Amino acid sequence: MSAAHTILVVDDDPKIRVLLRRCFESDGYAVMEAADAAEVKAAFATVLPDLVTLDLNLGDDDGLDVARDIRRTTDVPIVMVTGKGDVIDRVVGLELGADDYLAKPFHVREVLARVRSVLRRSRTAGRDVQPRPGAVLSDADERLLLDGLSIDLERMTMTERDGVESDLTTADFKLLAAFLHNAKRPLSRDRLMDLIDGPEWTPLDRTIDNQVARLRKKIERDPAQPRLIKTVRGVGYMLTEQAAAQN
Repeated sequence: MSAAHTILVVDDDPKIRVLLRRCFESDGYAVMEAADAAEVKAAFATVLPDLVTLDLNLGDDDGLDVARDIRRTTDVPIVMVTGKGDVIDRVVGLELGADDYLAKPFHVREVLARVRSVLRRSRTAGRDVQPRPGAVLSDADERLLLDGLSIDLERMTMTERDGVESDLTTADFKLLAAFLHNAKRPLSRDRLMDLIDGPEWTPLDRTIDNQVARLRKKIERDPAQPRLIKTVRGVGYMLTEQAAAQN
């Protein structure tokens, strides 16, 4: 259902952003807006969108550079909606990893149809809309800060709030990475098992429940009153805090 998707509209023209916002919201999508590269990074640091519509003309910023930065760090689908209609711009955009390309002027119904199609293809292909392991939308290294915990997913190390390195197991890190890559997204037990995809797991709900309980003991300030990994009744679990990149 489209109501489950968030679209980031990137355009330096506020009239275009309003037009696309109204179009997408009327179809049930949640919409965020960005006018330049800095606002794109700020948006990604808040919520990972399910799709980005991107103008190549962003004032002082180059939309191709923005596309390159997005694609370097995530597989989120990109639909370029831009006044740059030259063949070379279209080719460069697609080679950078754009999923579709529309030239201005456009009809909002065509944009909506293209967005629906890209999201549908993305789901059919089993494509995960999530950051690639160890990647963040910044020039920082792979260390993440989560409620006072310093986490390095690439090296699979975690430094606790008192400065002592934790003894998380490989299974702990796989589960923690799944939550970090899907922060603020409710994840079912089946989805967590798919994301972890390890030999330690069997298709039993209690396997995930027990591992979440163990992980809570290692990352929560008070495991009895968890703040980071919340239980979503009838669904599964969700990481409530967005990790921040740490230099």
